[in-house]
Amino acid sequence: MTKTFKSMLLALSCAIVVFGAARLKAADQASVAGTWEITSEGRNGPQTQTLTIQQDGGTIKGTLSGRMGDTPITGTVDGNTIKFQVKRETPNGTFTMDYTATVDGDSMKGKTHTERGDHDFTGKRK
Repeated sequence: MTKTFKSMLLALSCAIVVFGAARLKAADQASVAGTWEITSEGRNGPQTQTLTIQQDGGTIKGTLSGRMGDTPITGTVDGNTIKFQVKRETPNGTFTMDYTATVDGDSMKGKTHTERGDHDFTGKRK
């Protein structure tokens, strides 16, 4: 074999491996699109909100709706881990909540992190 042919064969092999790994990574993303009922324990008992997610590969966006109104979310999905952020404007300034959860089919379980501390939450897809 010629040196040029070997180089082309090596380049083609590398491209196939990279393409295959990218397809495998995309296939490993949890499917989180849809409407979820999210419940967390608040100061006055359980609080339930509706989370609506649109997913494009590892990127998500959507809306979290509850007693504070509708708030846009943005985030990511990596394997079965979902992370998203909610920013709400309050009379005292912007209040940021970072959500991280593990997804298992139509349920998720995770934590919400805020400047006031961390709280557990669960979610069920409707």
